Formats: sequence, C-alpha cells, structure tokens
Amino acid sequence: MSQEQYLKMLEREIQKINKKIDLKILQGEKYFKEAREHKLLLQKVRYHSKGRFFRKFFPSFAVLF
Repeated sequence: MSQEQYLKMLEREIQKINKKIDLKILQGEKYFKEAREHKLLLQKVRYHSKGRFFRKFFPSFAVLF
C-alpha cells in the first residue's frame, strides 16, 4: 500500500468517526472512545504527511540535503 493510499484510508476512517461523534452529540451521548480514536488517527496523518509539507513549501532547500 502506497503512502497516498494509506493517507486516504486514514481520512476515510476519520470521516466515519466524525459521523459517529456527530450522531452521539445530537443524541446527547458520551463519545470518549470515538474522540480518542479520532485523535490517534490525526496523529498518524500528521506523522506520515510531515515530510510532504516540508517538501511542498521548500523544494529547493530539500534538494540540498
């Protein structure tokens, strides 16, 4: 699985969890478990897209190293 596919999969999972959280909020239920899972998925996205951000905004600097 390529990194792009992995990031898309993570984004889909985040969207699913967001829908669950929204429903629980509307129903007045607690959503601790979903919030924790959402946080972990966001950390994974940030970790795997860190280098992309740097290369996107500083391409000439990245060539030097």
